[in-house]
Amino acid sequence: CRPAYDRKKRLYDKTRAILCRRKAAARSMKSTFTQLNWLIRGWINYFKIGSMKKLCQLLDSNIRYRLRMCIWKHWKTAKNRAKNLMKLDVPRWAAFKIAYCGDRYARLAHNGWVQTAISNKRLADFGLISMCDYYTARCVTC
Repeated sequence: CRPAYDRKKRLYDKTRAILCRRKAAARSMKSTFTQLNWLIRGWINYFKIGSMKKLCQLLDSNIRYRLRMCIWKHWKTAKNRAKNLMKLDVPRWAAFKIAYCGDRYARLAHNGWVQTAISNKRLADFGLISMCDYYTARCVTC
């Protein structure tokens, strides 16, 4: 058994509402991570009887992608973006090149340096629960 299409769409819409760049930039990242963790835990605990490992992997990558966009917007100015990228071990030349390029948030969230700086491990250190890991720990059918 698997979650129905409308339930998947509803979860996707809820994650989009939490990770809306406009709202996520206005509140702290800690509260964003808390809301996401509540949503992930609740959804997995409710649907743990179903087989949905592929869905968890897709949603996990989508959540991380949208979080990178929110963090990029949260940094606001190019100067802060370069400074924060350098704090996260990106070389100075690459940090300035990325920070001042003027590309859109979605394009920059897929940039290799941004993905290296805001890696999955760093997001986990910030407090994000991996949906796939939580599902494999809690599922009944694995």
